[in-house]
Amino acid sequence: MIYAVYLIIAASVVWCSIRASEYVDIMEKHTTLSGAFIGGVVLSAVTSLPELFTSLTSTMLLDKPGLAIGNILGSNIFNCAMLAVFIIIYYRSFSSFKISKSHITVTITVAAVYAVLFLNMAGILNIEYFSINIASVVIVAHYIYGVFHMSGENGAEPEPSASLGKLSLKEVKRRFALAAVGLVLLSIILTYLTDGIATRHHLGEGLAGALFLGVATSLPEAASTMMLFRLGSYNIAVGNIIGSNLFNFVILAFADITYIGKGVYDYSDPKTLNLLIFGALANLIFLRLIWNRKVRLRWLCPILIIACYLAFLLI
Repeated sequence: MIYAVYLIIAASVVWCSIRASEYVDIMEKHTTLSGAFIGGVVLSAVTSLPELFTSLTSTMLLDKPGLAIGNILGSNIFNCAMLAVFIIIYYRSFSSFKISKSHITVTITVAAVYAVLFLNMAGILNIEYFSINIASVVIVAHYIYGVFHMSGENGAEPEPSASLGKLSLKEVKRRFALAAVGLVLLSIILTYLTDGIATRHHLGEGLAGALFLGVATSLPEAASTMMLFRLGSYNIAVGNIIGSNLFNFVILAFADITYIGKGVYDYSDPKTLNLLIFGALANLIFLRLIWNRKVRLRWLCPILIIACYLAFLLI
């Protein structure tokens, strides 16, 4: 029974995320904000709401920080793998569009945050002040830096011919807000279901968080990215994934700040180390892909990213 409910909730999360991505695409055509900012900040924040509330539920309500860090790291590597799949499917049209410069900057910032986590695990950046880990402060600073670069890009003028259909812009925003609320409520339920499945099968918190939370909470990014690729909104799609990955790290920092008296950086599950290694590697491969796509390895990079995710599952 618990598995049926889990699938229903996960499917509902996907539905809400698809609706949200459609509304964001409509709003993007009626604003001067850049596609990089819309995808990397606005949409990524919304599609990361499940990660936010599942992580807070894991720490504050269930007292299981391993679920939280497994959720975030698992979500990030799954995001990279799904983006690689869509790049392969839509490669011909994807390879011809102009990559936003801010995407490269944000991907480098994500790589820097992975380095922060490695240093935290090694004890170098594992210092606490007033129950707040210094790594959390550094992560938040990196996110602010990334947002600054995405917001600094100029957007195109609003498209006068862009149709809202039968909906007014106000109605689109209202429905977007309802989809976001739906994602919040469903993600909390999803956390409790994952904890039940993990307990039943005696799974480690890192593995359970990566598989049952990380994958399920990444379905919004996967669904919205698929929709945006179909619409040809590649800058928003790529921004959604890398922006979500950066925002996910902020969620980890926020969970640490709100987890009073305890630390959220739990590396006790061996799978957590695998997530760090292969997640960082997948991010670096993606950076190589978007840094210069006119290379002989342009087909190999997405395949290697998918291989990183499979390696995490198998090793």
